[in-house]
Amino acid sequence: MTQSFSQPRGQSGRILVVDDDRAMCQLLNDLLREEGYDVDLAYDGASAIEKYRAAPFDMTITDLMMPKMRGVELVSRLRDVDGGAVVLLITAFGTIESAVEAMRAGAFHYVTKPFHNDEILIQVKRALEQKTLRDEVQRLRTEVDARSRFQNIVGQSGAMQRIYEVVAQISDMPANVLIEGESGTGKELIARAIHLNSSRAGGPFVPVNCAAIPEALLESEFFGYLRGAFTDARKDRRGLFQEASGGVLFLDEISEIPMNLQAKLLRVLDDKEVRPLGANQGEKVDARLVSACNRNLDQLVREGKFRQDLYYRLNVIRIELPALRQRTEDIPLLVDHFVRKFAETARRKVDGVQAEAMAALKCHHWPGNIRELEHTIERAVLLGKHPTIELADLPPQLAARAETEVVVAQAMARHLTLSEIEREYIGRVLNATQGNKAEAARILGVDRTTLYRKLEEYKLRDA
Repeated sequence: MTQSFSQPRGQSGRILVVDDDRAMCQLLNDLLREEGYDVDLAYDGASAIEKYRAAPFDMTITDLMMPKMRGVELVSRLRDVDGGAVVLLITAFGTIESAVEAMRAGAFHYVTKPFHNDEILIQVKRALEQKTLRDEVQRLRTEVDARSRFQNIVGQSGAMQRIYEVVAQISDMPANVLIEGESGTGKELIARAIHLNSSRAGGPFVPVNCAAIPEALLESEFFGYLRGAFTDARKDRRGLFQEASGGVLFLDEISEIPMNLQAKLLRVLDDKEVRPLGANQGEKVDARLVSACNRNLDQLVREGKFRQDLYYRLNVIRIELPALRQRTEDIPLLVDHFVRKFAETARRKVDGVQAEAMAALKCHHWPGNIRELEHTIERAVLLGKHPTIELADLPPQLAARAETEVVVAQAMARHLTLSEIEREYIGRVLNATQGNKAEAARILGVDRTTLYRKLEEYKLRDA
């Protein structure tokens, strides 16, 4: 055997060499280690399988003709242990048919004896490159699948981890789900995740904002109608329950449904049947109901504004989404997500967020939750003129809040008096609002007359 193959050292990969000929094992061990591979040896099929079970290898090189267990059987056994096992066979010229048989069993390729060292190294390199490519494709598929199942849901806080666990647990249950949370917390995203993680994922997902449909049209929208049912009914129309059959019907702002329609909705949930307007008989539907509300349905029931029996039917499984202020550790992740999203849309490069700006974002109360944060970052990306998002790119109230944190910390460190703190704070708010005294007065919680008096008192008229 002559060695004519030349390539850079430092190759990576764990390789198992299997051969009852110890001299051949040692030759391959030396050859592969010289190229930088991590090599282990086995002298029969049984010990090879034992080593592979203990720690899977990137690749196995085995002789075809061995006592006790031939290479063909070893290929099959290794593929049972690891469906992605990569096996290269070494065979004598007269056993090529057996080598082809082994390839049918899943072997990557074969090399015939006598072989050149470079032939082995070329096949090893190709096999490992193919495995790396396959692993990367699988990783990307897994990542895409995970993203599709939890579309645009960003968060690693304990609160969000519990939400993910609940979604995974209840997705394939037939029970109705009620999602509660403040406006902007992502209730529809959770509803979509439930749909995409369920066996109904191939069916439709029909989202409905109950508050956006005029009350006079709600019944026909929900249950459909037949041609001639009323003056403008020129053709049959399927209702939302029919459109969502086989999938999920998501009713957002369900608290806005009037009482008379609540009774009819309850009937549909009980009978799994809708009767379109103008029809003489009902039609079976198979739509899982997921509803959402940003108001306290318990309180609405106590006030007589929502039917208790319908509430019980909707509230079989309840998911309560935390407000953004309750999971501030997720803010940097969300900010990064939105920066990348809007930077790509605006076709400009944004290299992250300045530390002071991030501190301001984390300090804000976020009454509009994730939706407010998203719009804030969109504004900063579109109007910003620097490589990073800076404090000046944020709305004045956020910048002023950050200035407050700085003033208080510095005041404590410097032992400032109350008047000194007030003077410094007013000056910083004016800077944050770029001299807009009306906006500064609003942030400070005083009228403009009081602000002007303070400016005179502290000699800040030119601020």
